[in-house]
Amino acid sequence: MADRAFDYRPIAGAPDEMLGPDGKVRPVWRHFVDSLARMPKPELERRLDKADRYLRDAGVFYRAYGGAPNAERSWPLSHVPVLIDAHEWENLAEGLVQRAELLEQIAADIYSDNRLVQEGFLPPGLITGNPEFLRPVHGLKPVSGHFLHFVAFEIGRGPDGNWWVLADRTQAPSGAGFALENRVATTRAFSDIYAETHVHRLASFFGAFRDELQSYKKNADDRIAILTPGPANETYFEHSYIARYLGFMLLEGEDLTVVDGQVMVRTVAGLKPVSVLWRRLDASYADPLELNQHSQIGTPGLTQALRAETVTIVNALGAGLLETRAFLAFMPAICRRLLNEDLKLPSIATWWCGQKKEREHVARHLDKMVIGPAYSRLPFFDDAGESKPGRLLREKDPEILKTLAERGGRLVGQEIVKLSTTPAFVDGKLAPRPMSLRVFAARTRDGWTIMPGGFARIGAGDDVSAIAMQKGGSVADVWIVSDKPVKWSTLLPSEENFTRNMPGSLPSRAADNLFWLGRYIERAEGALRILRAWHGRFAEYADRKQPLLANVSNYLAALDIDTEEQVPESLLMNISSALYSASNIRDRFSPDGWLALNDLSKTAREFREKIHPGDDATSAMTVLLRKLAGFAGLVHENMYRFTGWRFLSIGRYLERGLHMSRLLGHFSGPDAPDGALDMLIEIGDSVMTHRRRYNVATASVTVTDLLALDPLNPRSVLYQLNEIKTEVEQLPNAIVNGQMSPVHREALRLYSTLALMTPEGMSVDVYARLEREMETFSDLLTRTYIG
Repeated sequence: MADRAFDYRPIAGAPDEMLGPDGKVRPVWRHFVDSLARMPKPELERRLDKADRYLRDAGVFYRAYGGAPNAERSWPLSHVPVLIDAHEWENLAEGLVQRAELLEQIAADIYSDNRLVQEGFLPPGLITGNPEFLRPVHGLKPVSGHFLHFVAFEIGRGPDGNWWVLADRTQAPSGAGFALENRVATTRAFSDIYAETHVHRLASFFGAFRDELQSYKKNADDRIAILTPGPANETYFEHSYIARYLGFMLLEGEDLTVVDGQVMVRTVAGLKPVSVLWRRLDASYADPLELNQHSQIGTPGLTQALRAETVTIVNALGAGLLETRAFLAFMPAICRRLLNEDLKLPSIATWWCGQKKEREHVARHLDKMVIGPAYSRLPFFDDAGESKPGRLLREKDPEILKTLAERGGRLVGQEIVKLSTTPAFVDGKLAPRPMSLRVFAARTRDGWTIMPGGFARIGAGDDVSAIAMQKGGSVADVWIVSDKPVKWSTLLPSEENFTRNMPGSLPSRAADNLFWLGRYIERAEGALRILRAWHGRFAEYADRKQPLLANVSNYLAALDIDTEEQVPESLLMNISSALYSASNIRDRFSPDGWLALNDLSKTAREFREKIHPGDDATSAMTVLLRKLAGFAGLVHENMYRFTGWRFLSIGRYLERGLHMSRLLGHFSGPDAPDGALDMLIEIGDSVMTHRRRYNVATASVTVTDLLALDPLNPRSVLYQLNEIKTEVEQLPNAIVNGQMSPVHREALRLYSTLALMTPEGMSVDVYARLEREMETFSDLLTRTYIG
């Protein structure tokens, strides 16, 4: 045990979560540590790999600050959970409940009577000069009666063994979804240990909060939505994950509009009311009309909807003010004033330098202080990701005392944080690493409820002064361990409360992304089939000037596909566009589908650098087609047949119809080179079918009959139009008052016109007209349902 992974030496001067002051393993850790000690090294490595594989398969990611746009990074799991005794957690939770209620009352005072300022408990400048103070919402009482509904706290254990609050998170706290994924991944690695340990579950916390939000709905058919800044946000994965987990809509600002003071979501069935918005964007960006006019992610008129009391926003606009670091200096006195009791859980020692006495104290103890902006909500980290005494300001301004005197109102000093350590695997062995916890509190019908866990931030090095998650840190699950069995919890309703809920309304933006996802995927498949056929013949002729090869190259060039490139850039762009469309609807897209698309993109880019024209490229195209078929199979077999499925399918059918019409118009004419018809049958994946159905060699009439007019051939144009007609019939408002909608009518006309044609009547002009009419139909569909 000691000579392999458990030669564990705590850092001097820092308390350790696993080892007590006497150097012995704490009781709450004993079973976990003993289980690890009995585990052979290969077994341990297999378990850790199992957790990492789960996170990869689930597509869990985040985006680091300063990274490339849309660059996704793997979620950095520290495999060893942090274990906390349930009795200790009860005391901690009691202090956090008090703090959540205190923050609620502070927000209510600031945005109404301002008695805390009038009575001297808060300096006026910390309110009026704070960019998070939103004047347009002053005096607006939330329709729910509460400013705060979901908050988080950064907490850490100090050298004396007690817990401190390092920061309050009231703006749009992130991480709850990641806490769920940490739990799943960690239990994949240690399922047997977890089952034998009385760990409090997380589902009941989310279930209680979901029920509370449901109670805020004005009407039964109103919607609850999570308002996200979009896929470029660093925690977008979590937004989509929570939306799926709780069954809420995931919306962006452009999905919403305000009509007569009511927030409405644009759906393919028209405008639908939204009465609860769990916002995950900063408040000032929520309404470009009254708050931040430069915002491109908000909804104009949202503030007016608050005045009309038609919507509950979680948390209330302006609540981010409470995250201001300088507020920590005033919390003890405010708590006594508002709650008539002392803080049960103290904040990290903080001094606002706008007061002479406090400024002088900071100046006298610079070696023990970190100094920074009073209004900031972020931790004090320099460029190296470390907190250093007095240097955040000193290195930039040698005359620090003068700066404190002149700019004191904009600065705070905070005592250097010495955090406790927790075990983490480093190079195959357990090593102490500094940690802080992010803990979540939700307002429920029973009052504030604390999530029994949260997640731990683990430092990358052994510096206990600070933790920088963006500088290589990691995260760990938090197990709250009871000495007796805990209640099993689930979000699923009991059998006696069973109801069949219909799928929610499809937002127009989601429909647009699903429609184009289908088109891009089919566009990529069409290009791959042509390229495979071209390279197969190039392997035979080895001459790009051969008439058929030259003809196909010219055809592809018109589509911006260069046969000089084995994997053309335009093909990669189509796959990337499909990925982008899928990324915009992660809440509606299965992890398996997402992984399949990513695998396709990765393989295509790898082939681009490795393959050669001819047989090599032919084999590569076949591999890519199989991966595309795997994705299509996942979608076909697993996706629920609701409105979103129909838009995805219509996109695929429409693009396949366009692709085949274009090919037939080019290759079935009298000027087509020798071998064109055989190549066309191959591209249409209909070689065997042609041999069975026609007792003659390929001819223009047989190819036209099979690929244009055969209603049973899934590659024919008529088949695509029939499927489009079928799906359009099921779209919202396809029939109104007994009358077909224009989209329905056009889909039927397209199908009927082609169904009445004969092979002899098909010509280049007919195919060209058909192509134009399908593009016109696409535009009509977009105008009708997407806008």
